[in-house]
Amino acid sequence: MSEHIDVLDRRLALGGHVSLMHRLVRSPGALTSGAILLAFAAIAVFAPLLAPHDPYVQDISRRLLQPIGYARHDPVHLLGTDAFGRDYLSRLIYGTRVALIIGVCVMLLSGIVGTTLGMIAGFYGGRIDQILMFVINTRLALPVFLVAMAVVVVFGASLLVTILILGLFQWDRFVIVARSATQQSVGLDYVQAARAIGASGARILATEILPNILDALIVIATIEMAYAILLESALSFLGFGVQEPTASWGLMLAQARQYMFFDAWLLYIPGLSLLILVLAINVFGDSLRDLLGRGNGR
Repeated sequence: MSEHIDVLDRRLALGGHVSLMHRLVRSPGALTSGAILLAFAAIAVFAPLLAPHDPYVQDISRRLLQPIGYARHDPVHLLGTDAFGRDYLSRLIYGTRVALIIGVCVMLLSGIVGTTLGMIAGFYGGRIDQILMFVINTRLALPVFLVAMAVVVVFGASLLVTILILGLFQWDRFVIVARSATQQSVGLDYVQAARAIGASGARILATEILPNILDALIVIATIEMAYAILLESALSFLGFGVQEPTASWGLMLAQARQYMFFDAWLLYIPGLSLLILVLAINVFGDSLRDLLGRGNGR
């Protein structure tokens, strides 16, 4: 009997995923933003193949060449060169890889920490919930940006330090959503049935509650990913994030400040790329939230 129930549960889950995919394909916002995200992901993965030049090679004799369409351009460099003579298109492509690596890694790290704390607080309640809520309130009292700058001053700036700082200080939304969703699920029949057969708390959280609150967490994950990319760009712009010679959109914006009145394209190109990527992530997250809410009858 239990085997038949398991098979039925798998079929229902598969049907739900197929239905969600069908709704995603039929949603213009989700389809467009999803296609843009796939394009950015492909650029990040195949950066070494797509970049026409080495993004780290400097040639001062070819510095500040303008993109095609301007008077001072070179067909060899489609988007021109920066102040060090490095190919701007190549640095833009490698900057896509840095942005997505930080966005995905920070989202995963903060998601694991926040979801774990939130589910434990919501499931056990009582003193454990009070202690974890105190930790959450303490975290909310610490501005991520200022803490990140302070940590960088102590430990130095690098890609790894940036990921760890943002990942370990950006889990508050995951905690709040996971805690609330877990509290709503604790009294449901399937959780009570799992308790009745002697399942441990850890097993109930991992196999019963987590799959049922995953929809809400996925939406939060898209928000956190976009926020992490913006934070990294801001930190790099101020000199507290990714450092030279790593290609980063924030660094490209910082280096272009002194040329904004003469070669404004140095700002427009990475700034527009950052805008499109973050906007695509947010639109995809909003579309996913609407579709999941509609599928759950809300």
